[in-house]
Amino acid sequence: MTPFNGLNLHLGNLSRLSSAQSRSISAENPRGERGGGARAEADPNGPSRHLGRGWKCRPAVSIDPGETLEMADIQGPGAIQSIWITGSVSRNLILRMYWDDQQQPAVEVPLPDFFAVPWATREDDLKDHFAQVSALPIVVNPGCGLNCFWQMPFRRHCRITLENQHPAQAQRCFYQVNYTLTDVPDAAAYFHAQFRRANPVPYGEEYSIVDGIRGRGHYVGTSLGWGVLDDRWWGEGEIKFFMDGDAEFPTICGTGTEDYVGGSYDWSVAGEYRTYTTPFLGMHQVIKPDGHMLNKHRHAMYRFHVLDPIRFQRDLRVTIQDLGFHPDRDFDGKGKLFMARQDDICSVAYWYQALPTAPFPELPDRMFLTLP
Repeated sequence: MTPFNGLNLHLGNLSRLSSAQSRSISAENPRGERGGGARAEADPNGPSRHLGRGWKCRPAVSIDPGETLEMADIQGPGAIQSIWITGSVSRNLILRMYWDDQQQPAVEVPLPDFFAVPWATREDDLKDHFAQVSALPIVVNPGCGLNCFWQMPFRRHCRITLENQHPAQAQRCFYQVNYTLTDVPDAAAYFHAQFRRANPVPYGEEYSIVDGIRGRGHYVGTSLGWGVLDDRWWGEGEIKFFMDGDAEFPTICGTGTEDYVGGSYDWSVAGEYRTYTTPFLGMHQVIKPDGHMLNKHRHAMYRFHVLDPIRFQRDLRVTIQDLGFHPDRDFDGKGKLFMARQDDICSVAYWYQALPTAPFPELPDRMFLTLP
């Protein structure tokens, strides 16, 4: 019988023994070494000063302005199995992941967006506008506990960084990266995630979730932030997957924005938006105008293709339409009329593919990223 490598876990194989080695990186064990945790000396002015070494002396790190924290530097083969982060959660922090010494990051996403909470543009936003996420790959818990369960295999090397783009403020970070050192099968692909934003979407153009993916792989999820910039219904847009040479017309085409994330009929229950979070899909947040500083409707939603990944052999491009109804219900005497909109949309695309990774578009600058 082939030895069990400890990957692809589920309740049916959880009882199986394996020679895989469990490791964990945190501020208390920054290199994930065997017997390397809780070794920091107590700060003479810190809360553990009377208890000493071993008593929560270094639970977090501070990332100075303009500096980058190397969260993980791991020699493989192995796989990331879960990640937990909290602290200063905002778009001032950029999460990147690199596989097998590739210079191009396979993951480059503002920290909150990676965890499907796109409207945490400032440090206090997630606390002030908390929204539970109870998906299978991503979980967000009170008050701002960010959890990731995407399996991320690597063969030679894994590097994870967190850059603080704020020019003046240090960012405090608590984190735990749990991984296993084990054999990785030849068929295992590498995890990728890419952020995009358009504010506003140019009139008459489809919003690009991701394009330029080259190689063989499978698309496994989308998280969306949608800032509604006028008063009309906005969610008629179809999502499209252009793959393996598709040009004008896609192989896969959806029927509407709320349909793609598993809802229907503008998520309306008793005349109001009804939020929900489930293992694979959700519309988990609605931030309403407050009549003062908050002046636009903002929504957060996700769709994870865990049981129905979208497989491509050569290339992939994903778009979604910014589409609603014209306000005049009888604009041309023929009834309701679709109308292209110009909303504020941001997204994260998640996929697995074989290396190499095609270059990503440059991230927007900090001013644009942190616009609410």
